[in-house]
Amino acid sequence: MSYVAPVIPENAPFTPAQRAWINGWLAGYLAPGEAAPGAAAAPPALAEDFPWHDPTLALEERLRLADGRPKQRRLMAAMAQLDCAQCGYLCQTYAEAIASGAETRLTRCVPGSKETARALKELVDSAPGATVAPAVAVAPSPAAPSRRPVPARFDGARCLNREGSEKDTRHVVFRIDEALDYEVGDSLGVHAANCPELVAAVIERLGARAGDEVDCPDGSRRSLHEALGLVCDIGRPSDAAVEVLASRAPDYDESQRLQALAEGYPGAQPEDADLLDLLLAFPSARPPVQELISALDPLQPRLYSIASSPRMRRGEVHLTVAAVRYRRRSRLRKGIASTFLAERAPPGSDVPIFVQRAHGFRLPAADDAPIVMIGPGTGVAPFRAFLEERRVRGATGRNWLFFGDQRRGCDFLYAEELEGYRRDGLLTRLDVAFSRDQAERIYVQHRMREQSAALWAWLQEGAHLYVCGAATMARDVDAALTAIIARQGAIGSGEAKAYLATLARSGRYLRDVY
Repeated sequence: MSYVAPVIPENAPFTPAQRAWINGWLAGYLAPGEAAPGAAAAPPALAEDFPWHDPTLALEERLRLADGRPKQRRLMAAMAQLDCAQCGYLCQTYAEAIASGAETRLTRCVPGSKETARALKELVDSAPGATVAPAVAVAPSPAAPSRRPVPARFDGARCLNREGSEKDTRHVVFRIDEALDYEVGDSLGVHAANCPELVAAVIERLGARAGDEVDCPDGSRRSLHEALGLVCDIGRPSDAAVEVLASRAPDYDESQRLQALAEGYPGAQPEDADLLDLLLAFPSARPPVQELISALDPLQPRLYSIASSPRMRRGEVHLTVAAVRYRRRSRLRKGIASTFLAERAPPGSDVPIFVQRAHGFRLPAADDAPIVMIGPGTGVAPFRAFLEERRVRGATGRNWLFFGDQRRGCDFLYAEELEGYRRDGLLTRLDVAFSRDQAERIYVQHRMREQSAALWAWLQEGAHLYVCGAATMARDVDAALTAIIARQGAIGSGEAKAYLATLARSGRYLRDVY
């Protein structure tokens, strides 16, 4: 009687090499009269691919790329993909902790905001329990770095914009102990305090007393004013806090609307509300203060790309910070950390900070390697550090920077430094794009397209590509690079994307995106 071994289907969630190994093992294991072929031979230890681990992809696209993967990978795809560690994890380890049940809070991803929290809730509710793909050798996930803060002396926040600018971008300097070790490419975590005016308004709406003591989410016991100012996230009330408001609202309509907000119903209003918004919009919702405090999430630190080289700026660390201010529902809103540094932190005061290590966003090991840096606005921060580092190291590699902002006259950040680097040859090329200086909007990706032939030549000569800035900009830059490679290399767009992917895998295309 003939024997036909079973085979793994082509659409099974394995790579060809993994599928071949499993098929061979099954054939040997199930063959009549044969002993198992030494389960001693392990499957090939292939690195697991995470195609969704790209902050420039929309949430829907990330989830599509993870479709069919184990639960912890689909949860990972819902994260913001920044590995910023503001949640206390990396994207992969946060997802694994949720899948295993070790982590129950679904609102830790600060950059992903409510979009990520909603997706995580849907994934957890729709597929309870963790599942792990069989027979796949997965490298251990990296642990989140230590975020234990140390005090640093705040030296000031000088405005980089000139008169006439619509922006307020600050050059922030901290004086640090030599024990704070950082490298160019790293980020700095800043523990900031909430705006005191916002804290006072929340306390007033609650009808509470600022001096009353409460138990905080971090385990400490503090005055209500300190709890709301230093410990609790009142800018993004947790779903649990909204549910507390809903349960304590005697007005039925208000209670239902709050519950809809907590459960993420489409169209539930008010969108993107802070705690004061909710207290103003739902006046009957007045829970016991301790109950509300216990339901709020802890206030998370904010991360900024470091804008200095430790070799050039001994005992200092510099940041480039855009102060966030905007109006919504007739109220002035402020970015927590950005306006803390721009407005509220007194020079000479101590601010808790920590170093967030970069995941590969480093200068080339070879000092003679050429680099191309694309960093509009505050995205120039790590490249200022790169240039300082290369100057101190005496690196001979060519340096090309693309910088952009709104207006040359008032928004050319670090203009004197950068122009000086161009004159003395440290910057081989400096291409700038100021979007508001002409009728048509011109951005860095337009300047890149204008220099297609030169960019292609640099890539062919081994240049490393770096991009830093907002995710929308990074998507536009990625599209411009794909078009440039396709045209200059006389290949299709699919091949051009594969070329960029190869550069990324080899560490020659790196992005620091927020």
